[in-house]
Amino acid sequence: MDLLKIITAGSVDDGKSTLIGRLLYDTKNILADQMEAIERASKTRNAGEIDLALLTDGLRSEREQGITIDVAYKYFQTPNRKFISIDAPGHIQYTRNMVTGASNADLAIILVDARHGVVEQTRRHSLIASMLGIPHVVVAINKMDLVGNSEDAFLEIARAYKELAQKLSIKDLTIIPVSALNGDNIVDRSVNMPWYTGETLLSVLETVNVLKDQNTEDGRFSVQYVIRPQTDELHDYRGYAGRVQSGTFRKGDAVRVLPSEQESKIAKIEFGGNERTEASVLESVTILLEDDIDISRGDTIVTANNSPIVSQDLEALVCWMDDKKQLKPGSKYVLQHGTARSRCSVRSIEYQIDINSYEQLDDVESLKLNDVARIVLRTAQPIAYDPYQKNRATGAAILIDETSNITVGACMIE
Repeated sequence: MDLLKIITAGSVDDGKSTLIGRLLYDTKNILADQMEAIERASKTRNAGEIDLALLTDGLRSEREQGITIDVAYKYFQTPNRKFISIDAPGHIQYTRNMVTGASNADLAIILVDARHGVVEQTRRHSLIASMLGIPHVVVAINKMDLVGNSEDAFLEIARAYKELAQKLSIKDLTIIPVSALNGDNIVDRSVNMPWYTGETLLSVLETVNVLKDQNTEDGRFSVQYVIRPQTDELHDYRGYAGRVQSGTFRKGDAVRVLPSEQESKIAKIEFGGNERTEASVLESVTILLEDDIDISRGDTIVTANNSPIVSQDLEALVCWMDDKKQLKPGSKYVLQHGTARSRCSVRSIEYQIDINSYEQLDDVESLKLNDVARIVLRTAQPIAYDPYQKNRATGAAILIDETSNITVGACMIE
């Protein structure tokens, strides 16, 4: 079975945790001891029914306030597919947590409260989902029971969101009316909304095609570690351990090492101590080359006939994540790109994106927490990258504060 990584996002109290709890409950993915603990916690809080949100809200402060603060990961499966559910917080203060969770997601479930419609956080999370290149978006219009399961209310919100999705160029969009509390259209079709004839949420999750989203053309291998045992038995052994970020590598392939531009051929590919003829995207293997080349952690091995861009000047969309310091031109950071690290400076802020209108704001002097903007960076060493929209694996990077070592920005290199 293949694996689907899902992120749930939306505004505060839209029912994200309850929806994931309902999905786990109705697919019978809750263990007996978990169920007992939730029942006890629900009684302690004087909840009339079982509070399914407690399945993902594990922090004491989350349960006390009834909100999600940190990203919660839940693993479950059905007969058709395995899932990793990433429950992201809705409060604007924790938008950076949503960025962290969404960075590796295949599909985003964006919840909208049927009573309130599209709000600022809906727009913000949709923009981030679009920026991060999440291929599939499902909009779950939740709490339909609180608007009398009205078809008109659903259609009005769906129309507003489609306009938003068009501006963001969201291609694969599905909109479903649900009630996470009652289980309507989550796993089973709702009898309370006979006018809705589309798929249930679980049906969409089980059938969405994620294999076509992987980049199988651009061969990119990020070197994490150089293996040199230097023993009598393995005196000349020199292996490069890492992960295939995209594409496929085969024994005998001509390859190029970046940023040094040296070329060689693949002599062996090893996995778990055994030799293989090829390695595909997302597999962690050891590659041995025919020639002795100076390669270290942070270098990239690519197929010789298909090289990425190598440059010290980068333009990137950045989501600023530091609540203490603002990003300003001239500021210096460490850029972490895959396994490569390089000092860098911010040359300029080209424009900021307005969260509500998605318009470009010029003459911006600095960025504060949760701002999204296009910036120009200059790195100390050349960086080998692909544009993010072409290859998520090699187009993503983070900015790290040099003094505190805190991640302060998420970058999508353009």
